[in-house]
Amino acid sequence: MSKSMTPSGHARALLVLGLPLVGGHLAQFAVQVTDTIMLGWYDIEALAAVVLAGSFFFTLFIMGSGFAFAVMPLVAAASENGEGDAQIRRVTRMGMWISLLYSAVALPPLLFAEPILLAIGQTPEIAADAALYLDIAAWGIVPALGVMVLKSYLSALERAQVVLWVTIIAALVNAGVNYLLIFGSFGFPEMGVRGAAVASLSVHIVSLLGLALYAARRFPQHALFQRFWRPDWPAFVQVFRLGWPIGLTTVSEVGLFTFSAVMVGWLGAIPLAAHGIALQCASATFLVHLGLSNACTIRVGKAMGRKDFQHLRRGAEVAIAMSVVVSAVTIAAFLTWPELFLSLFIDPSDPRKPEILALGVGLMTMAALFQLADGGQIIAHGLLRGIQDTRKPLIISVISYWPIGLGSGYILGIRMEYGVMGIWSGLVFGLVVAGILLMFRFWARSLPALDASAR
Repeated sequence: MSKSMTPSGHARALLVLGLPLVGGHLAQFAVQVTDTIMLGWYDIEALAAVVLAGSFFFTLFIMGSGFAFAVMPLVAAASENGEGDAQIRRVTRMGMWISLLYSAVALPPLLFAEPILLAIGQTPEIAADAALYLDIAAWGIVPALGVMVLKSYLSALERAQVVLWVTIIAALVNAGVNYLLIFGSFGFPEMGVRGAAVASLSVHIVSLLGLALYAARRFPQHALFQRFWRPDWPAFVQVFRLGWPIGLTTVSEVGLFTFSAVMVGWLGAIPLAAHGIALQCASATFLVHLGLSNACTIRVGKAMGRKDFQHLRRGAEVAIAMSVVVSAVTIAAFLTWPELFLSLFIDPSDPRKPEILALGVGLMTMAALFQLADGGQIIAHGLLRGIQDTRKPLIISVISYWPIGLGSGYILGIRMEYGVMGIWSGLVFGLVVAGILLMFRFWARSLPALDASAR
C-alpha cells in the first residue's frame, strides 16, 4: 500500500488542501465582521439597512454559487481521468457562462429592491437606505460569481493557497475602502452606506482580477479566456445539471437559520441577542468543517476520476474522523468557556448583559451539540458532491431542514413554550437527520463501486 493510501497520508493531504480553504472562508467571514463593526460605529440605522440589503444580496448570490461549486468535482475528476485540459477548460468556462446568465436574472430584483423590501414590511427609511446600498453593490454579483467559479477551479487543481491569499488581500481592501468612504477619512467624501457598497464592489473586482491573472499565467494550457464567447452546450448542460441542486440546497440551509431567527424574534430582544451571538460562534467554527468539506469534494472527485474506489473510501473515513476531532475540540471549548465567547459580543456596561449571558450559556451548550450535527451533514454533502450526486441530497436536505428541523423547532419552542432552547433543539434534530441520511446515501452509492472494483 502506498503512503498516500495510509490514514496518515490521507490526513496530510486533506490538511494541505483543506487548511488554505478554511483560511479563505475565515478571511471572507472577517470581511462580514469588518462591515458590521464599521457600520455600527457609523450609524445604527445604516447598519440595519446594510444587514437587510446584504441578506437579500447573499440569498441570490448563494443560489447562483451552486453552479460554481459544480465546477469543483468536475475539474477534479477531469484532472485524473484522462480527459485533461480540454475538459477542464470546457466545464470551467461554461461555469462562468452560467454564472453570467444567472447574474443577468438576479440583477433586476437587486436594483429594484426598495418596493420588494417595502412589500415584506420593512420601514420606508430602512428600505430606502438598503436600496441606496444595492444600487452600487448589486453589480458585484457579476464578479462575485466569477470569483466563485475560479476559486472552485483553482482549488480542484490544488492551488488553494492562492485562493487564501487573494481573499486576505480582498479583506484588507474592503477594510481600507470602508474606512475611507464610510466615514470620509483623509479627504475622501463621506458616503455612508454608499461607501460600504463601493467597498463591497471593490472586493469582488479585486478578487476576480487577482484570480483571473493567476489562472491565465499559471495554467496557460487551459486557455480559459480565449474564444470565451464560444458556447459548449454539452459542458453547459453538465455544469447546470450538477449545479442547480447545490444552489437550492445551500439556500435551503440559509433559509433554515433565517426563519429560526424570525421565530426567536417572536420571543423578544434578549433571546434574539443570545441566539445571534451563539449562532455567530457556531458559524465561525462551522467554516472549519466547510473547508474540510470542500477538500473532500476535490479528493473524492480525483479518486472518482481515477476510479480508485479504495482510495475514495479510505479518504472519506479519514475526513469524517477529522471532522469529529474538530467537533470534539470545539465542544470542549464551548462547554468550558461559554461566558468568554459570549462576552466578546456584549458591551460590558449593557444592563441586559446578565440576562443575555444566562440564556446564552444554555445556547452555547446547544451550539456544542450543533458541531457534530452540522459538521457531519456538511462533510456528507462534500463527499456526495465529489461523486457528482446532488439531486437526491437536495431532497434529503430540504425535508430534514424544513419539515423536520424548523417544524420541530416551532413545536418545541413556540407551541410547547420551551423558548429559544426548544427552537435550537429542533435545529439540531434536523441537522442530525440530514447528516445520517446523507452519510447513508454516500456509502450506499460508493460501496457497490468498491465491491465491483475488488472483483
